Amino acid sequence: MPRSVFLLLLLLLMPVLAQAQVRVLALFPDKAMLDIDGQRKVLSKGQRVGTVELIEANSQEARVRVDGKVETLRLGNSVGTRFAPRKKEELRLLRQGDSFFADGLINGQPVRMLVDTGATTVALSEAQARRLGIPYVLDGKDAVVRTASGSSPAYRVKLDSLKLGNNTFHDVLAVVVQGDSPQFVLLGMNVLRRFDVDHRGELMILRSKR
Repeated sequence: MPRSVFLLLLLLLMPVLAQAQVRVLALFPDKAMLDIDGQRKVLSKGQRVGTVELIEANSQEARVRVDGKVETLRLGNSVGTRFAPRKKEELRLLRQGDSFFADGLINGQPVRMLVDTGATTVALSEAQARRLGIPYVLDGKDAVVRTASGSSPAYRVKLDSLKLGNNTFHDVLAVVVQGDSPQFVLLGMNVLRRFDVDHRGELMILRSKR
């Protein structure tokens, strides 16, 4: 092969060989957990690692600059050729304080849910139910729930839909607790059992069983 042709091919291949390999592992407001060339990194808005910069992020997607090119990536999306498609979706949750939170949709409306492996079902307060338009007094059935502070009256209802990542569940059993507690919607075991839960210290991975 002539030397000039060899050098030309080398120049053409160099940008490909140098391209950063990036996958979105978890998303948060103004923060994202990324796999960058095999290294797990948590980047805040405007932070850079090598040729990868997190421009902005929310619970749905992240805008990243990779080798000078801006990409919009959702959870599990990747840039580069190192990553093979996954058969099962993974939701990766980063510990916040003493808890893990998952962003999803209830009846098509955005909700932040606290992962609670001690809760039998999804649970929410009356204020949260009203915001989501759930007719718990009209359609719900009387129930009693046990909390750390004792027993509380509640209403047993069915949610039309609950979505986590690409997983949508219909007719999900939930309880609406009278009063302003719990502060967050509790993501209980009737939904969590549909995932393989992998707890690794500061990280919780929910793997879809479907």
